[in-house]
Amino acid sequence: MTGYKRVLLKLSGEMFGGGGVGVDPDVVQTVAREIAGVVNAGVQVAVVTGGGNFFRGAELQQRGMDRVRADYMGMLGIVMNCLALQDFLEKLGIETRVQTAITMGQVAEPYIPRRAIRHMEKGRVVIFGAGMGMPFFSTDTVAVQRALESRCDVVLVAKNGVDGVYTADPHLDPTATKFDELTYDEAIARGLRIMDQTAFALCGENKLPMVVFGMEPEGNILRVVQGEKIGTLVSAG
Repeated sequence: MTGYKRVLLKLSGEMFGGGGVGVDPDVVQTVAREIAGVVNAGVQVAVVTGGGNFFRGAELQQRGMDRVRADYMGMLGIVMNCLALQDFLEKLGIETRVQTAITMGQVAEPYIPRRAIRHMEKGRVVIFGAGMGMPFFSTDTVAVQRALESRCDVVLVAKNGVDGVYTADPHLDPTATKFDELTYDEAIARGLRIMDQTAFALCGENKLPMVVFGMEPEGNILRVVQGEKIGTLVSAG
């Protein structure tokens, strides 16, 4: 059973909110406990979170707000999630650093790839906040870019309510079947909406594998990291 040495975990903002607005402490505590288990197994971990539990730039734009300003608001929402996750990780004895793409010296370090790598080598979890620091980029794209720049072996996409990649939305189509493995070319040809297209193209071009899996039951992140066949492995083929 093969495993990964350094992973980037992508978490949605909606997960942090437990389906609502704001941060659900019980959910964040559970996620922190999962990540702590991975770190204690000797795996280096970086995290990228979304901010959809606070703001979604594209949706605010539809309601008349300037897209650039709305995206920056979303980035600040992401930082709030990062700080919450950092707090719960450190309560579990896991040293954690938040690095942000927008400078905010009182609460986080600036994003410096070499420093992030050094933190991970020392067993610290690095949480990348404030997205790319620029509007018009999704946190999907940020996750892949940060994984590449910090030399992670894989991007782990943790989902709520779905346990992998299906031929169609399993909530809408009862005949949808799950893929165990998939290439980036196959996913693009089938029009599967796993991540946004920029993120997908970056993964494919750089041969960075991705595992899409469900957060249920607890312990799944560690199982994936240790090489168990959970969810869907997407690779360059």
